[in-house]
Parts: sequence; C-alpha cells; structure tokens
Amino acid sequence: MTPATMQCIEITTPGGPDVLTLDQRPLPKCGPEDVLIKIAAAGVNRPDVIQRKGAYPPPPGASDLLGLEAAGEIVACGDKVSEWTVGDKVCALLNGGGYADYAVAHQSVCLPIPTGLSMVEAAALPETFFTVWHNVFERAELQAGDIFLVHGGTSGIGTTAIQLAKAFGARVFATAGSDEKCRVCEELGAEKAFNYHNEDFVKGIKENTKGANVILDMIGGDYIQKNIKATAPKARIVSIAFLRGSKAEVDFGAVMLKQLVLTGSTLRSQPLENKIRIAAGLKESVWPLLNAGTVKPVIHSEFKLSEASAAHELMESNAHIGKIVLLP
Repeated sequence: MTPATMQCIEITTPGGPDVLTLDQRPLPKCGPEDVLIKIAAAGVNRPDVIQRKGAYPPPPGASDLLGLEAAGEIVACGDKVSEWTVGDKVCALLNGGGYADYAVAHQSVCLPIPTGLSMVEAAALPETFFTVWHNVFERAELQAGDIFLVHGGTSGIGTTAIQLAKAFGARVFATAGSDEKCRVCEELGAEKAFNYHNEDFVKGIKENTKGANVILDMIGGDYIQKNIKATAPKARIVSIAFLRGSKAEVDFGAVMLKQLVLTGSTLRSQPLENKIRIAAGLKESVWPLLNAGTVKPVIHSEFKLSEASAAHELMESNAHIGKIVLLP
C-alpha cells in the first residue's frame, strides 16, 4: 500500500544550493502508459543546478521537481502498461521528479537494472547514458577507429563517454582540470587526457593524431573555436552545455574548408518518441556492456535526500569525479 504523501525537495525561490528544502507532496499519478517508481536512489545532474537557479524551466506537463533519473521498484502501473509489472526493479529517465520518494516515468524509458549493479549505480545511468548515446553515437555517428575528444572527462557525462567510445573501438582523448582527474580519464580508457590548466588540448590532439573526428563539448565559450582547430576534415562537433557561455567569436572559414558539422541538443525537451528510440538503442547496444561489466558508472558520493543542498554544492565545486547520487 503506497502512502498518500511523499518527501520531496522543493525550490523555495531561484538561487543557490540553500534554496533547496525538504517538504511533503501528494504522490504523482500515473498516466495510462506510466509506472510509479518507489525511488531507491536518484542521480544529481548539472541541469538540476541550472533549474535551481531559474534558468532551465521544466517542459510543459513535466514535474517541477528536480531530478532527471532514478532507480527503484515499480509499485503501480497505468492501465495500458504492458512492458513492466508491479515489483519490477528499473532505472528510468525522468522529465523531473527524481528528488522525491516516488516518481512517475513512461514505461518505455525505463530500463532493467544491469547485472551486478546496485540501485545507486543504476540511478546514475539514464541521464548520462541517454545523453551520450544520442549525441555521440546517433548525432555524431562515432565509428570504430575514430578519434574522439570529450571535454570534462571526469564528469558523469565524461566518464560515460570515455568508456562507451573506448568500448566501441574509438581512440579516446579527454580534458580535465587536474593531473589526478587526467589519470582517472586514462584509467577509464582515454589514450591521453590533457590538464586544461597547463596543457593546450588543440596542440595535444594534433601531436597525437591528425585531428579529432568527433568532439563532445559541454564547455562552450572559447572552446568553440578551439574545437574547430582541433578537428580532422569532416569532423562532427556536438555541444550539450555551455559552462563558459553559449556565445563565442568563430571563424567559419575552417568549418567550410574542413566540411565540419556543428550540432547539439538537449535531452529533456526531446519528444517522447525520441527518448523511446534512444532507450531501445541503449538496451540493444549498451546494456550488454553493462551486464558484462565492460562499462560501469563511476560513483563519487551519496547524499541523503535532505542533504540535496550539499550535493549541489559539490556539483558546483567541480571537485567530484563521476556521479553524485541522492538516497531517500
């Protein structure tokens, strides 16, 4: 029997981590094709921080609560759910609502818990794996033998991208903010990681390769022009965030001469059918790697739901390596 109310994290007003407070709400209701998940763990992601500041509003119809991924047990199903039953354990991509005891997800963006992974590890999968699969493998069409460069190599996205690109046969390079973080990138599968505080990644890529074929960028700003310089002909540059800003002065001469593709996306605003397609691709091509232990999420730390503000402080410090997870 599920309770009538649940604990959740509310944003009292847009601002710093201290605006996150523990509160109570009624349980969310399932639509016909939705499942209700009793959350065992939920991932913390950079978009949560941006939403907390008031700059990333939820799409129409989505929960206004933070939290884009979670793992747990299905405790109720809509009347048109055919893929799962009550008692199944899943991880799920959410439109919001993960910072709570319960959340609703569409049945087709839920995935089984990979063999040998804990709920904490499973909660760290959906947002980052959906993002990397869509941007690196669908949009940028990374192939075996390609030179792949990912910025922010020890972020949740970065640690996922390094492992997946390596598993699919690419030569992987990364940037990170310390020698220790660079070492972790290399342990995860990067051939070489560049400490951006004292190394020029453009020079480093050119010294080690003929240029990157695919770049995954979450930095933006001055990196946008640097990325263009670091590419091989016909390369694909995918932007997914802009930690240094979304505006830059760019010389498009090289874009034309090299025949580059500059693209990007956000995940949360994608139509449901796109998310279902991405989930199917992950289940077919990536879940076997997780089940075999070839790829594994990197967990930095766990916080209680009531400690969400501390989790956000850590996220914004950039001191973490891998994922930050909340527990009920």
